[in-house]
Amino acid sequence: MSYINNKLEEFENFLKFRKVAIIGLGVSNIPLIDYMFEKKANVTVFDDREEESIQKEVLDKINKYKFKFYFGKDSLKNLKNFDIIFRSPSCLPTKPELMAEETRGAIVTTEIEMLMKICPCKILGVTGSDGKTTTTSLINSILKKAGYNTYLGGNIGTPLFTKLNEITPDDIVVLELSSFQLMGMDISPNISVITNITPNHLNIHKDYQEYIDSKKNIFKFQNKDDIVVLNYDNEITRNCEKEANSKVVFFSGKTKLDDGFIVDEKIIKECNDGIRKHILDTKDVLLRGEHNFENIATALAATKILVNTDIAIEAIKEFKPVEHRLEFVREIDKVKWYNDSVSSSPTRTIAGLKSFDEDIILIAGGYDKNLDYTSIAKPIIEKVKGLILIGQTSGKIYEAVKKELEEQNKNLDIYMCDNLQDTINLANKISKPGQVVLFSPASASFDMFKNFADRGIKFKNLVKNL
Repeated sequence: MSYINNKLEEFENFLKFRKVAIIGLGVSNIPLIDYMFEKKANVTVFDDREEESIQKEVLDKINKYKFKFYFGKDSLKNLKNFDIIFRSPSCLPTKPELMAEETRGAIVTTEIEMLMKICPCKILGVTGSDGKTTTTSLINSILKKAGYNTYLGGNIGTPLFTKLNEITPDDIVVLELSSFQLMGMDISPNISVITNITPNHLNIHKDYQEYIDSKKNIFKFQNKDDIVVLNYDNEITRNCEKEANSKVVFFSGKTKLDDGFIVDEKIIKECNDGIRKHILDTKDVLLRGEHNFENIATALAATKILVNTDIAIEAIKEFKPVEHRLEFVREIDKVKWYNDSVSSSPTRTIAGLKSFDEDIILIAGGYDKNLDYTSIAKPIIEKVKGLILIGQTSGKIYEAVKKELEEQNKNLDIYMCDNLQDTINLANKISKPGQVVLFSPASASFDMFKNFADRGIKFKNLVKNL
């Protein structure tokens, strides 16, 4: 007899003829268009873009299904008297129009939150300012190697809400969760991970505390049978232990913990009551960099109760770097080129710089998320032989590095470029055999590109054409 998800059936019955708002036609919400039509919901679609910016196939569906729609920056003024509202992650629940509807009695939710509430199986969720995608992908690979049927979603993979009818209690859902997805959420995964918390997305969140509080929702609603994996080296995540209702497991790359998982002189160890067992030598893995060794320790901690350690180690040894994350592109005249386009904050780029023993030509800069670049100056001076800057944050990075150079009485060649092609041509010109050219922007991509993946693909294509 096939499994029947009673919660899903109940929700789908609830949807029939209800007034449903879909806010934002991004990746997570587009599958809801077909789904809501099939469930006979009374749908209105909202998006802050103008109609000409919406994908034609999406517009065709909206018109085919005769859904109402409002587009443009003032579209939410028409958000009134709905039964349930599916917001996109970028449409924060603090928007006045959403708060007014919720006060009136509407359910304000997201595709990912409803998935978690209706999902019949164990959910494993990962958040953090850095390392989310690699850690989530590692966890998924470990679980699959152990024979589990997994569903990968959230910030990566496929939107999973419309796949709920396929998911059974024996499966495992693995989610990468952003602060935007977690904000306003009142449910947590069974196993939760916070890789770290550092300033990010401050151009969207009202302040750093709102960003931190959003991240904490990944464990706030757990119970005593659940698990949260926390970074001992990050003060904010370490202190989350005091707020956790679940079992806390720490990982660390700097401290020899008595319990948890650590990276100690490039050896990953499992610690129990002060006994530290050698698990894995990092020279046996394809990932590089201390931050990735910590990601491995995190994935081991998150899957410990589900997977035999030997099987987990097999999966880790086979795991290849995720695209745009310290991704080797090619070697030209004994210079190795790496694409680290995902690095959209100073902490990510600092981790990338620390991953190489070679001298580095760094290409950095991009869209300004209102971040402070002071912290990146010393690592640049220590590791970089030539700094090439581009984009909105080029001035901020330049000023931070220049100030540190003056304090240390040192010199560094710094160049400003107008476009990506020019940065690559210049890097090719000034780099020397044995060096690394690292494209690690320390900034978001939206000043010149659709997203970090678009930025990384363009970088790789330009490098391959040299």
